[in-house]
Amino acid sequence: MSQDELKLRVMRALESNPNMSQRDLAKHLGVSLGGVNYCVKALIDIGWIKAGNFARNEDKRVYAYLLTPKGIAEKAALTARFLRRKMDEYDALKAEIEQLQAELAGNER
Repeated sequence: MSQDELKLRVMRALESNPNMSQRDLAKHLGVSLGGVNYCVKALIDIGWIKAGNFARNEDKRVYAYLLTPKGIAEKAALTARFLRRKMDEYDALKAEIEQLQAELAGNER
């Protein structure tokens, strides 16, 4: 998985559940906890998400991760690029399938 794809998946997951822990996020995305930690820290550093601590929570390690306005815009751009790449892959795969079907049909005659 590319770094852009991981960033997009992390942002999408956090957008739908800002209270998700990094451990839960890693399990949900099927990536290592270290990979999620590195990605979340990078997203915070570039200003795409912010981490807010729950003031009334007894466990001060609990955070809510919120997308910033810049993060929302970047998520949209990442989504557009991801979709374009997947559409290109789909078109290439579809052409390859059609070619293989034509070859198979030619060999059956």
